[in-house]
This record gives sequence, C-alpha cells and structure tokens, in this order.
Amino acid sequence: MSKLENILREITPLSPEDSFLVFDRIKASFDFPYHYHPEIEINFIIKGKGYRRMIGDHTGEIGDIELVLVGPNLPHCWANHKCKNRKTHEITVQFNQDFFNQSMMDKNILKPISNLMKDSIRGILFSQETAEKVKESFLNLSKMNSFESFIEIMKILNELAIAEDKTVLSSYSIELETFADNDRMKIVHDFVHKNFENKITLHDAASLINMSSVTFNRFIKKRTGKTFVNYLNEIRISYAARWLMEKNLTVFETAFEAGFNNIANFNKVFKSIKKTTPTEFKELFKGVKKIE
Repeated sequence: MSKLENILREITPLSPEDSFLVFDRIKASFDFPYHYHPEIEINFIIKGKGYRRMIGDHTGEIGDIELVLVGPNLPHCWANHKCKNRKTHEITVQFNQDFFNQSMMDKNILKPISNLMKDSIRGILFSQETAEKVKESFLNLSKMNSFESFIEIMKILNELAIAEDKTVLSSYSIELETFADNDRMKIVHDFVHKNFENKITLHDAASLINMSSVTFNRFIKKRTGKTFVNYLNEIRISYAARWLMEKNLTVFETAFEAGFNNIANFNKVFKSIKKTTPTEFKELFKGVKKIE
C-alpha cells in the first residue's frame, strides 16, 4: 500500500510563480485533516500549549511555542487535544522545493541550509530557545513587502540551519534514503526493507556483503549508529507505526506483519522506540480525519 494512500493531498495556493507564501492567523482550533503536499512548510505556533503534533509516525504534545519544519510529502497535522486557548497564533511559511536551484544549494554559503532541507523529509522540531530567537522575525513577516520578507526568511532558514538543538521527528520519510549504487549499505538497506517481515539473522545480513558477523556489526554501527538488531527493529517498528495509522489491523496482526513472532517483544520494542505502547499509539491517530 502506498504510504500516502487514504491521506488527504492538500492543494496549496502556492503557484509556480510564487517564491513563497506566508499565512499569519489567529485560530480557535486546529481541524485540518492529516495531510501532505509537495511544498516545504515551516510552522510557528504561539499559545498552542496542549495541541497534539503529528508528523509522519511521530506524535507529541506541543508547548507554549512551537517551531517545526516539514519536508515535501510528509503527512502532518496539529490536532485539538488538551488546548484551552481559543486564540492560538499560527504563522506558516510555504515554499516550493525549487525555491533554491541546485547550483545555489551547492555553494558553500548555503550548504547548512541545503543540509537542513535534506533533513526536513523526516520533519524537524526546534527547541523553544531557537523558536524564541526567531520569534520576532516570524511576527514581522506579514508586515513586510515581498523582498523584505524574502530576506527575513533567508535569515530564519540560516538560524534554523545552524541551530544545534534540532530533533528529527518521523522514523520514516516519503523519499527513501539513497546510497551510491556500489555502496554496501545500499545492499543491506534494500534487503532489510524487502525482507523485514521474515526472520533475518546477523549472519544472513553479513553474508550479503561477505563480512563476518563481528565485522558486519561494526560496519552497521559506524554507518547507522546502531547495532544490526536495533537497525532492523527500527525499520520493523516504522512500518508497524504506519500500519497502525493507515490500516485497519489489530496490534496483534500488526506485530506479525512487521516480523515479530512474539507480541510481548513487539510491545516492548515499540515502546522503547516510540515512547508509547502500540495500543496507545493507535488510539492517538484514531480520531484524526483522513480521506477514505
């Protein structure tokens, strides 16, 4: 099943001739469905404490100030949850993927922003300190003329690019990771994504690239920062989380579809990665509007 099946594809008002759009509004509630669009989006929210953020397979409750960068085609929404405030201030900036052409992005001065855009495909949450730092810039955007707001957005993107306290949100992206064709990691990556529902041993994976189990585990740790078992489990849980959101499967069915033959182990691994149980995770997305 397509990752975007049954999720609303928003048609934004951003035309090919537009560089970007700025939406500055006071909202009594967030009721737009879980959706996606090819445009890149920055969401800045003030006085939204208690709303629930959903980005890819991530969910979390937001604080008094919220700053998130959402990459192209990554499903997302903010939902009414525990928020009592009926005057939440939301400022959204949307721009096309070709806002910067590739030759510009290859310049050293824009490399940090280029890397930020690449990381945005999983969604990025910035700290409250970073949000406070760029707060005045966001508040002034709608008061500026087009050129002034363009310069201000560039300043904002630079601040976000160099911020050290960024959190990547979703365990998956719509654009799959890419590797060089002769990269051994690509062989492992493709094999695991095609066979994760089956039993895969460390020896099986190591033999794919003619390594011993010990050498292979060191190789995976260097490339991913995880042991092979943890790497495999994260891929299985990322699929499981998507299915809990998008398919009408029970937790038990989801566990076995994702390659776990023990429901207790599935629950334990899921909670260690998602910080919530599979049942609680499924409930969080139960009331989210989708297009069926």
